[in-house]
Amino acid sequence: MPSATPASADWPGQRLGLPERGPRSIARGGRRLLAIVLDWVLASAISVGFFPTTHGDLADRILESNSFATLGIFAVLQIIFIATLGGSVGHLVFGMRVVPLNPAWVGVFKPAARTVLLCLFIPAVIWDRDHRGLHDRLVGTVLVRR
Repeated sequence: MPSATPASADWPGQRLGLPERGPRSIARGGRRLLAIVLDWVLASAISVGFFPTTHGDLADRILESNSFATLGIFAVLQIIFIATLGGSVGHLVFGMRVVPLNPAWVGVFKPAARTVLLCLFIPAVIWDRDHRGLHDRLVGTVLVRR
């Protein structure tokens, strides 16, 4: 007879067949936060370069950059990098990648749908017990360590 273990003993990703630690384990919150900050800083820098404001020093211009342009640049970078390299610049720098639950190429639709949901913000902060955001659950992807 198998022993019953409490649900709290499970690790994030166990139900998905992912290991507890190491490559292909679920990427944890710290890495995710650092990655999205890096991606946003990169999008902001590009936005300031292409959509400059005319007043203030560089710090003021970064803070007053066109927020819609920054969001659009962020989205385009997410879609392009996830579809081609398996992760955004931030994901790759911090050792993560986006993979589909079924073993296949992630394609273009999943990164695009995932990014639209990520840009809405709320789906990204609603997680399940496998640490998958609603944006990942809805498109069938998972963010794992490389």
